[in-house]
Amino acid sequence: MSEDVQSAYREEQNKLSSVLEEIGTQLGRLRAVPVYTGHDFTEQVLEAGREERRQRLAKSEPEPYFGRMDFEEDGKASAAPLYIGKTGLDGRDPGSLPIVIDWRAPVASLFYSFTGGEERVEYEAPEGIIGGEVHLKRNIMVRKSELERVVDTYTRGGEEPAVSDEFLLYRLGENKDNRLRDIVSTIQAEQDKIIRAEKNKALIIQGVAGSGKTTVALHRLAFLLYQYQEQVSAEKMIIFAPNGMFLDYISGVLPELGVGDIQQRTFTDWAGKLLDVESMLANPAETLDFWFGEAGGAAPGDDAPGRFKGSDLFRSMLDAAASALEVSGAPELEFSPWDGKVLPYETILHWYAEEYKHYSAGGRKERVLARIHRWIEMELKPVKPETLRKEYKKKAALREKAYAKKWPDFSPLTLYKQIFGAAKDARGILPQEAFAAIPASVLKSTRKDLKEGRIREEDLPALLYLHQLLNGIEGIERFDHIVIDEAQDFSPLQVSVLDRFVRGHSFTILGDLSQGIHAYKGVHAWEEMSDLFGKEETSYHALTRSYRSTMEIIGFANVILSGGVSNAIEAVPVFRSGNKVRMIDFGIETEAADVQAAAKAIRALWGREHKTVSVLTRTQEQASALHAALQPEFPELNLIDGSMTQYEGGLSVLPLHLSKGLEFDAVIIADAGRRNYGDSEWDAKMLYVGCTRALHELWVLHGGETPKFLNDVADWSDTGWPEA
Repeated sequence: MSEDVQSAYREEQNKLSSVLEEIGTQLGRLRAVPVYTGHDFTEQVLEAGREERRQRLAKSEPEPYFGRMDFEEDGKASAAPLYIGKTGLDGRDPGSLPIVIDWRAPVASLFYSFTGGEERVEYEAPEGIIGGEVHLKRNIMVRKSELERVVDTYTRGGEEPAVSDEFLLYRLGENKDNRLRDIVSTIQAEQDKIIRAEKNKALIIQGVAGSGKTTVALHRLAFLLYQYQEQVSAEKMIIFAPNGMFLDYISGVLPELGVGDIQQRTFTDWAGKLLDVESMLANPAETLDFWFGEAGGAAPGDDAPGRFKGSDLFRSMLDAAASALEVSGAPELEFSPWDGKVLPYETILHWYAEEYKHYSAGGRKERVLARIHRWIEMELKPVKPETLRKEYKKKAALREKAYAKKWPDFSPLTLYKQIFGAAKDARGILPQEAFAAIPASVLKSTRKDLKEGRIREEDLPALLYLHQLLNGIEGIERFDHIVIDEAQDFSPLQVSVLDRFVRGHSFTILGDLSQGIHAYKGVHAWEEMSDLFGKEETSYHALTRSYRSTMEIIGFANVILSGGVSNAIEAVPVFRSGNKVRMIDFGIETEAADVQAAAKAIRALWGREHKTVSVLTRTQEQASALHAALQPEFPELNLIDGSMTQYEGGLSVLPLHLSKGLEFDAVIIADAGRRNYGDSEWDAKMLYVGCTRALHELWVLHGGETPKFLNDVADWSDTGWPEA
């Protein structure tokens, strides 16, 4: 260790000691104040503030900061050392400079955006643009209140080149557990730009596998809550993720950033509850088994149910059906509460079509029927004698109830059934030419589902759209910000519907077209989503650098993309080298040979330095069979299926489509031969997803011939089993 490094280490050790002492002092004072449990509102607010500070200080004590930047602001005589942490630490005296600056503060943006050089820098603060010069940028690792690492990535006037990647590579080389981690200490400049983007825009992020797009989106939520704390609340934010297991996997990031109460749901769970159709939802495993069980087939076309039901064409059909129902909403009948008293149809129609025209169709119906009820009450008042009034009132109640039943049902499910001819009164809802535009297979399968009381995932966006058209959206249902993860699997209609549930088009939409393995739904180009918004309402960002896998794994995966996917978006790896990908031919493609090869690979990888090892199969059925065959030898082997809501880490076997978004120290692709994978883009994307789950080690097992996109991987792979 050089003298300069030793000096920096001593300096930071002294600083850490003083900061920890200050944290202890402030925490001790707060804990000395008795917890208020009374009913006085002012005292309750004060106690809530004290408790928030207690928790924040206790949480920051093990790792109070992670970086330092010496910044000389314009007009100042010298540079001031600024320490950056996950949470801020105020000085003891009011008005004093913070001891630690929150990573979300404006000045902290310099720590992420500055990459070297002696040019003047600027950042945007509430009081305007502030400029100056950076003298030092230093990464600091503190674990359990102990100083572990000090790395200078820039020294002004220094002769040594910047080593900005050294600290990043050190963090990337760490092994994986069963949770996604925050990246506050290693946020890169292009990621920081997305995190700090303005609130009222739909951000579309195309991020290659391992680019950190999910983590960036979570950090963006934390930033928005800090930057716009008077305008947004955590309770009014929501993250839509692909499945419950993935939600569990990412669940630790926001609490680590000091953020709680943000909703984290799957779209199916949220929509099903809002529409009150949870009991009708089909098991999503049925859909997955159908599509992913077809080995080597061509990717589904635009007539697949998910693609069609998420299209603009289908949305126009929904508009037409809702409009037709709305126009014919008021039944062409006069209303007579008792003999001799009549409310003309023309009056009822005027109320419905003119006076309440600014309400939704369901709202109009509700208000017209309420007004008829009030009209009855007014007409009853002058009736004499009392016995006659009671007789009329009883008769009016019966006729009012019968009249209300003659109004159409404005529930979205009823109209949806009418659109697909799954209800008796379906005729006339859609013009014949529109009805004929529904693909025959979609019409047949959907009609069967609806008649049997079954709703599938791809039906939910349409039902939500009809719900909004017919009944409007309650204020309590609106969000301040929506994050959509794996957005390439969302349809344009899904996003269009969600846009009606969020204020100011405030979205973070992230995904990777190269990982679009759910080809039976979703989008094939980001323009399908950006076209939903005005040019000033959207912003597109591309993250092409992969921080997850080694150079060898990324190079191998890129060959799959370039050889199997048109217009592929390849990843650029960070300079982190490891073992070559191992391609192992286990001979004849049989289940027994597949099991033997998987077992041999597990023996070689599990129990070494890897904490998480996964075996990825083509289908859930294959995963279950492989698990049953391997568990006698590996009792700790976990089987993962779509019903799981927790990822336990360790050794696991799962179908490839459930691995999206997850990371493992080592990945074993079980039987990547032609028995499971053909030459289609769909197959190439599926194998690309599987390969890019691996951080450090990737083994691809196959029996004999492989798909054509695996023909040119020699530069990045070794063949055969490793030497003992």
